[in-house]
Amino acid sequence: MRIRIVDAFTDRPFAGNPAGVLLLDAFPDDDRLQKIALEVNHAETAFAHRLPEGGDADWALRWFTPATEVALCGHATLATAHVLRTSGAHEGRVRFATRSGVLVASPGEDGSIILDFPTAPLTPVEPPAGVAEALGAKPRTVLDTGPDLGDLLVEVADERTVRGLTPDHKALAAHSERGIIATARAEDPARGYDYVSRCFFPNVGIDEDPVTGSAHTALAPYWSERLGRQDLTGLQASPRSGRVRTELRGERTLLSGRAVTVIEGELLA
Repeated sequence: MRIRIVDAFTDRPFAGNPAGVLLLDAFPDDDRLQKIALEVNHAETAFAHRLPEGGDADWALRWFTPATEVALCGHATLATAHVLRTSGAHEGRVRFATRSGVLVASPGEDGSIILDFPTAPLTPVEPPAGVAEALGAKPRTVLDTGPDLGDLLVEVADERTVRGLTPDHKALAAHSERGIIATARAEDPARGYDYVSRCFFPNVGIDEDPVTGSAHTALAPYWSERLGRQDLTGLQASPRSGRVRTELRGERTLLSGRAVTVIEGELLA
C-alpha cells in the first residue's frame, strides 16, 4: 500500500499543510483508518478508492485527523487530486464522493488545482462568554459557520493581532464543535493577499492547522462582502504559512492552490 505525504496550498516543500494520502482498492474498517491517521499524525490523512464508471463520482474520499473522521477537508482533497494527477491514476477533472456531497477538483491553467466546495452559511452570533480570554483577543465580529464546518469565525482588530495570538487551546474547545477561525483584513494588500487567518481546532486533535481549505469556504463570503470582490487571496499566517485563492460563486466557493509531494513510501502494517 503506497502512502504519500503531500504539502498542500504551497509550491515548495516544507510549507503549506501536509496531508497523508493513500489510494486503496476499498476502505478497510474505520478502526484501521483511524490508526493509520494517528500513525501519520498530520492534520488530515485522506483515503480514496476508485468508484465504478457511470456514477455521480469517480473516487470515494474520506478524511481522518489523528483523533477523528471529519466531514470536510480542503487541503487533503487538494493533496489527493495532486496524487491522482502525478501518479497517473486519474487525469483531468475528478469528482469525489464525500460526507459533504460530491466535491470536484479541476486542473487550473497555471498548474494549480481548483476545488469546488459548498459555501459555508454564516450566522452572526453574540461572542460566547470567555471566548476573548481563550483566544487572547477581543472579537470584533463572531459568526457561526454552520454544521459542516462547526467553527466560529472571529474577526479581530488587525493582522498583527492575528499573527500574535497565543490561545488557550483547552479553553477554546468549549466554544465550538471543531474550533475557531481568527481573521483580519490584510495590513498591506500590495503584499499579495487580502486577509489573514489562523485556525485552531482542539476538538479534533489539532491545536493549530497550518493551512485550512475548508475554513476559506467561510472566509471567502465573509471578506467578499466586506471588500466588494468575488476573487480574493487569503494568507493563513501559521508558522508554515500558505495562500488560498478563492472565488465566491453563491452557494459554491472555488479554492485554488498548488501541492508538492515530499515523501513516498510503503505502508507495511
